[in-house]
Amino acid sequence: MIALSLAEIADIVGGRLHRADGTERVTGSVEFDSRKLTEGGLFVALPGERVDGHDFAAQAVAAGATGVLAGREVDAPAVIAPPVPEGQAHRRAMALAGDTDGSGAAVLAALGKLARHVVTELARGGLTVVGVTGSSGKTSTKDLIAQLLEPLGPTVAPPGSFNNELGHPWTALRAGQDTRHLVLELSARGPGHIAELAAVAPPRIGAVLNVGSAHVGEFGSREGIAQTKGELVEALPADGVAVLNADDALVAGMAGRTRARVVFVGESPEATVRAENVRLDEAARASFRLVTPQGQADVTLRLHGEHHVGNALAAAAIALELGSSVEEVAARLSTAERRSARRMEVTTRSDGVTILNDSYNANPESMKAALKTLASMSAGRRSWAVLSEMGELGTDSVSAHDEIGRLAVRLNIGKLVVIGEKDTPVASMHLGASHEGSWGEESVLVPDTDAAIALLRAELRPGDVVLVKASKVAELWRVAEALLERQEGTA
Repeated sequence: MIALSLAEIADIVGGRLHRADGTERVTGSVEFDSRKLTEGGLFVALPGERVDGHDFAAQAVAAGATGVLAGREVDAPAVIAPPVPEGQAHRRAMALAGDTDGSGAAVLAALGKLARHVVTELARGGLTVVGVTGSSGKTSTKDLIAQLLEPLGPTVAPPGSFNNELGHPWTALRAGQDTRHLVLELSARGPGHIAELAAVAPPRIGAVLNVGSAHVGEFGSREGIAQTKGELVEALPADGVAVLNADDALVAGMAGRTRARVVFVGESPEATVRAENVRLDEAARASFRLVTPQGQADVTLRLHGEHHVGNALAAAAIALELGSSVEEVAARLSTAERRSARRMEVTTRSDGVTILNDSYNANPESMKAALKTLASMSAGRRSWAVLSEMGELGTDSVSAHDEIGRLAVRLNIGKLVVIGEKDTPVASMHLGASHEGSWGEESVLVPDTDAAIALLRAELRPGDVVLVKASKVAELWRVAEALLERQEGTA
């Protein structure tokens, strides 16, 4: 972050000074975890489910922080954020665990204002903000974009999927005077959410990857999801660039909603930046010919799954816009690695069992992509799909889970293990598979992760391939981690 005094921060966020004369200068990082503060940093006091950051204010300053951004008075030099009127921006922040008095919402709103100020100042010095959204693939694409842009200049991107009201401004405030690229992913659980995030760190380049069924329970329909995802391209300036997936009709239709220049990507002949001759190796890693107006080059991805082709094309288009050559883009895509955990994390045990840990999250589209990757990687080997619920699907939940079960049969997956209780939507996955293939023991419904772990430990054979995937709430990474315990694996 750029250096600012507490008085300047108070002015930016519309707050007031507390136990400070305002001359104190913040020169370090902005952190909500007091353990990660650097000398001269700013501690962000947020209420949590078990602890309240306000209670650690004095400790944070004693550890070297200059001051605290707080929602109520604390025992330390601080900027007290103003209350957030009910119904205004950051309405979701009111749902913060432990935010009984609205102090968390006030702090998040102030953090967003501070990030907006810093990004605006840095943009005057040459910072380019890149935003990415979509129903699936945001994190993997963000990681690819960062790896392509880093050779062009200092680049900041969030760890994992830190893409909400807290992660977005926190990441933006990692940028400093030397930062050339700020890569952000934008999530949404309702209309207006992406517009709010885009206002915190206004993007000049925005990419929309796809419109799927994730959170359809909140939005009501895919068209409702598209309306919100398109808020990103609506936020772009006239001299900006909108990167849109030509293979997704709802995304391509967003071209009329932006002032920015549009670059289409995909496998469609109409795409400006496209992939031709896509093929997969035995580990489901894609190779293709990258075709652009600037030239052509061959790409061989290290990431597992054909769905990464679209992610790579979006990253390629952005890197080309920011000065890379086609040859540089192809070379960097071909060496790019997975950076975020639990996203098609492939590990092979010493006995030859391969674990595909894709347990971070799931929706119907990402589940289908993962199953196709499993089918491709397990050719000639026994395959297992260990799946659980896909959350926030609303009235489509039963049919969506049923469809995934049936797809597992059509892809000739050897064994389906569904984790969940009877008479719940996730059980439809097991029933769908049973009805589609008249399966018997090929599909099994178990009540919890412990039962799944016991089953797999008893029945796995050397050389088997196991996919583990579900929404975060299911915590299915416990299955993947248990299967890798006491095993020497190579990624």
